[in-house]
Amino acid sequence: MSPPYVIRGSVSLPEAELVWRFTRSSGPGGQHVNTSDTQVELRFDLAATTALPEVWKERALERLAGTGRLVAGGVVVVRASEHRSQWRNREAAGERMAALLAEATAPPPRARRKKKVPRGVNERRLRKKQQRGDLKRGRSGRDWS
Repeated sequence: MSPPYVIRGSVSLPEAELVWRFTRSSGPGGQHVNTSDTQVELRFDLAATTALPEVWKERALERLAGTGRLVAGGVVVVRASEHRSQWRNREAAGERMAALLAEATAPPPRARRKKKVPRGVNERRLRKKQQRGDLKRGRSGRDWS
């Protein structure tokens, strides 16, 4: 996925509001690891953005508040260091940020409407229970001698 990181529909993360930071990454890479800044930290100021509708912004701030993803001032932080190249880590961080915001801004699920259990379903269940009990009762108490 390349720079217009789509959240949902026509709403995407604006490149101007993304703050990238690069640091040295641990993990595989040999001597290359000690010389290049491959770990990516992507920051997005959710509280101050104008790219998201107000309802989505409030919903996302509320949902991300207790997850540890949101730092002071309503900034969302995502890190990526699983790849050996900075470019691939940038891609991974951008995709992860878009997925995180898509999940956080999703509308709440519809309320479940309780439905009455049909009488036939209950009757069949009780009939099968009775048959099973009769079968088990028939196994014991017989004198086979």
